[in-house]
Amino acid sequence: MSDLLLHPDVREPAQASFSDEANPIGLDGIEFIEYATTQPQALAHVLQMMGFQPVARHRSREVMLYRQGGLNVIVNAHPADAVGASRGTDVPGIGAVGVRVRDARSAYRYVLERGGWEVPTHPEAMELNIPAIHGAGGSRIHFIDRYREFSIYDIDFVAIPSVEQKPAAIAGLHFFGIVQYIGAGRSDDWIAFYRELFGATLIPDDQRFGIMPAGKLLRTPALQPTNRFMLQLVEPEADSFDSSERLQRIGLGVPDVLAAVQALRARGMEFVESEAAHSGQRGAITKTYPGGVVFELVHSEAA
Repeated sequence: MSDLLLHPDVREPAQASFSDEANPIGLDGIEFIEYATTQPQALAHVLQMMGFQPVARHRSREVMLYRQGGLNVIVNAHPADAVGASRGTDVPGIGAVGVRVRDARSAYRYVLERGGWEVPTHPEAMELNIPAIHGAGGSRIHFIDRYREFSIYDIDFVAIPSVEQKPAAIAGLHFFGIVQYIGAGRSDDWIAFYRELFGATLIPDDQRFGIMPAGKLLRTPALQPTNRFMLQLVEPEADSFDSSERLQRIGLGVPDVLAAVQALRARGMEFVESEAAHSGQRGAITKTYPGGVVFELVHSEAA
């Protein structure tokens, strides 16, 4: 799917240039996570167990919007996108992340000037052209400045009739972060990427969140402090044969982890309970569902 120049008449009012050095592109959190898959029904089942509800269909592509609270998840089954992101397999993959910024045009120009790789977009007639750069493993990072009263979904999507468009979040779920698998010895490269292009800051190794603490953690800036999110960079184990880079899973923050686990179990979700990883007040992780989909819960008061 794809916000820039096609509809200048419906852009939000122009705002003064954002110049805070700690937040160079006016980052303000995650707008959506997009999964690409050749089997959307199977992924839809997992999402609905996690509390996401289908609320809208894309106007011209095989794409659905799922939502709960402030969380937007897009399921992209458009053939070219799905096969490309899954590399011809049935495994769903995180194909794109939409980040909120104060001004998409300025943010896009900023990251391109500092080495970001442009992703050409091909919107259909009357669709938005959302600017994007390449991310890990062929994924895309989109820049979105329409996320307040007027949003990207008002143009590209058609609401499903008689469906609540803003269903409440289960147990206060909200975006916490993204876990990215990277190649061996590539931590410094990716830390530099997120620091220079997005203003992310490295978190000391003695500060950890949740129950899966491997790798390096970065925190992004945000116009609203509660919209900050984490990036977790995980290198492969020394004996691992898998060195592919990809966005592996999302972390969902929740004020009470055990209450959230109980609520989600009642919806059919299963969680890992082993000596190495088990549900607790710090966090929990779901079992890996067919296709490799997994969700991580992390204690977080921000909503």
